[in-house]
Amino acid sequence: MEESTKRRVGVRKIMENLSEYWLNDFSFVTLLFVLVFTIFILPVLIEYGHVSQLFVNLVFVFLFFTGIWSSNNRFLIFLTTSLFFLQLGLRILRFSNLPMEFYLWERVVGLINMGVFIFVNLRLLFRNNEVNLYRVIGAVNVYLLLAILGAFGFEVIHLVIGSSITGITEISGQSKLLGLDEDFSTYVYFSLVSLTTVGFGDYTPVNVMSKMLAVFLSTVGILYPAVVIAKLVGYSTNN
Repeated sequence: MEESTKRRVGVRKIMENLSEYWLNDFSFVTLLFVLVFTIFILPVLIEYGHVSQLFVNLVFVFLFFTGIWSSNNRFLIFLTTSLFFLQLGLRILRFSNLPMEFYLWERVVGLINMGVFIFVNLRLLFRNNEVNLYRVIGAVNVYLLLAILGAFGFEVIHLVIGSSITGITEISGQSKLLGLDEDFSTYVYFSLVSLTTVGFGDYTPVNVMSKMLAVFLSTVGILYPAVVIAKLVGYSTNN
């Protein structure tokens, strides 16, 4: 009985430490490193076959795991925890030998999870009406999370309709997007290009859903920096 109580106290202490860290401004730096790796390094590793799909999935599992500890609101904690375990379960089932296909459902839950994660980070970004270097890093984190959200969106559209974006290489018959983990590098690239409104033209949306998503990302990419900068400057002036 005493051993069991000590274990419970130890687990509670670990949970409190995790929550305390991810609610601290310094956690923005850790999340930035994870996002930079996920968006700019992981796609290169995927493209050249230097990582397994298990590792790719573990990166996203860790990303969503941090979302559980990024809020002290009970409803948000319940929501992020539920979404995390639901997605974790679907990911495990996807790699099982069951005859059912769980990829689409797992990606839909991932899309919802990412939307909630962005909302949670926005709450952290603007809490207490403070502005400092960490809050600026937090603003960058939300911008990068939007790129991943867009990538998941294009992937879900592909899985539902059969296509979402097409590229010069695909038109020439050299490659074909399948809407699977292996295509994450292409989806996040196009999402980031749309978000930054660069528009290289090497990939284009092929149906109305993907076109509207690309336009939505471009609109957010223009408005988000202006709104966030204005808000942070306002906090700085008031302080």
